[in-house]
Amino acid sequence: MPENSKLEITGQIPTNPFKANKASNYFFKDGSWWYIHTDGVRRRARNKKKANDNRMFVNGKYISKLHPLFKAGIYKSFEEAAFSSLENFNTKPEGEVYVITNPAWPEWIKVGMAVDARDRIKRYQTFSPFRDYSLLYVYEVKDRRAGEDAAHKRLAKECDNINEWFKLKPVVANELILEVIHEY
Repeated sequence: MPENSKLEITGQIPTNPFKANKASNYFFKDGSWWYIHTDGVRRRARNKKKANDNRMFVNGKYISKLHPLFKAGIYKSFEEAAFSSLENFNTKPEGEVYVITNPAWPEWIKVGMAVDARDRIKRYQTFSPFRDYSLLYVYEVKDRRAGEDAAHKRLAKECDNINEWFKLKPVVANELILEVIHEY
């Protein structure tokens, strides 16, 4: 068999070397990666990386710089972000007070606080094999700890409770929480 020093190209040969990968909008040009921006302009991928170095992403979603736990980087959950920016978690009081339920305990609701209630409900789902916790109400507050405390005190006057769990219909809980939450 004769030895061939040339690389033989087989199969289809691309006719347009600047054709973007439809799945990612990235393409290879002159030894460097480029991407097509939403405005249709081609830009070098390293420029996009520089811009993303100043942004925060949690579970693939962009988080605004106004968020109390903002710290530039890429995180899997807010819990990971909270531990990486623990000083923000302790010093920034903003957040949310939330009400959740689980059909396993139909007469009970849980009232809690978090920086991001939707992220918190994801963590609750890991405790249940049926992934059946439901986030019913979310109240944005300037001081999440004080807001939660006020909600707990108000609900405790009306019904039985065990820590953060209250034996109360969700609609009634919402009305009672709305009485006190506006202050926070």
